[in-house]
Amino acid sequence: MRKRFDGGTQALDGVTLQVMAGEFFSLLGPSGCGKTTLLRILAGFENPDEGVVRINGQDMRSVPPYRRPLNLVFQNYALFPHMNVYDNIAFGLRMKRLPASEIGSRISWVLDLVDIAGLEKRRPDELSGGQKQRVALARALVNEPDVLLLDEPLGALDYKLRKQLQVELMNLQEELGLTFIYVTHDQEEALVMSDRLAVMRHGKIEQLDFPEAVYERPTTRFVAQFLGASNLIPAAALDESRTTTPLGDLAVKEALAPGRRYTLSIRPEKLRLHRTRPPRANVVPVRVDDIIYTGAENQYLLDAGPLELIAYTLNADIQEPGFEEFDYDENVFAELPPENLVAIDG
Repeated sequence: MRKRFDGGTQALDGVTLQVMAGEFFSLLGPSGCGKTTLLRILAGFENPDEGVVRINGQDMRSVPPYRRPLNLVFQNYALFPHMNVYDNIAFGLRMKRLPASEIGSRISWVLDLVDIAGLEKRRPDELSGGQKQRVALARALVNEPDVLLLDEPLGALDYKLRKQLQVELMNLQEELGLTFIYVTHDQEEALVMSDRLAVMRHGKIEQLDFPEAVYERPTTRFVAQFLGASNLIPAAALDESRTTTPLGDLAVKEALAPGRRYTLSIRPEKLRLHRTRPPRANVVPVRVDDIIYTGAENQYLLDAGPLELIAYTLNADIQEPGFEEFDYDENVFAELPPENLVAIDG
């Protein structure tokens, strides 16, 4: 699928994907990567320059938005400010000219489903952010769509409420068996909620896979850096399992092409710090440049000479026998286990 806007901006550039029925699928990427454009094309608010949208095998090119078997939950919720909660939720059902009795029973069901029963007479300006989000969700679900599109629906909420509603959305999707297509720029949100996810950049899909696979085995430098933190080390393959890098020779578990250039990626939590050099492969001397306390963990910024590295250690480990805490400006050793080094082409 391709989409170019006036002025020459290439919003989508050869995007192809298939979302399975009943799947929680996320589109993840920075602002301007094309994820919202793709969502609007699925909803019928934009037309692609090339490509076809099919839902349940049916070509949607001639189907207007209001006839597509899906609903969209907007980032700003788009509630009608002059209507109360009941009328906001009932709006789509009334447009379909459903009997009042059916409208009433559906609304009663969805109010209980999203836990806002008792708020029917309130207007949007009398609701909290979390309540508005639930009303917007109820308005979409009450129409019983096959697919629910969600455009960063939790972006305006505070951290604690966002975490709570992530779990509620996951449980709701599982209970209803609906297909969710979820747009977000929040990496943790995508990892927690998704059955599969696609990381987008410059209108293209950089990597599409299960969350664990994308995190543990990134296939591009961008994915390694965007989806969580990562240490990136330029390397050239000496043979199938050894590389030469600015940190010295490093072994990997992957099969490499001798002579080819790679980028080695290793997540900060997979680095191991030691006060004395362990008798293992891939140990490099480093100096502790800074220590950042985040509550759950300590982040160690490390000067490795030609490169800077970062390592994470959980603070729960402090209570464990043999755990070592490190100080500013201390010279220590960083171990980069071969099985945790991912070789990215190029």
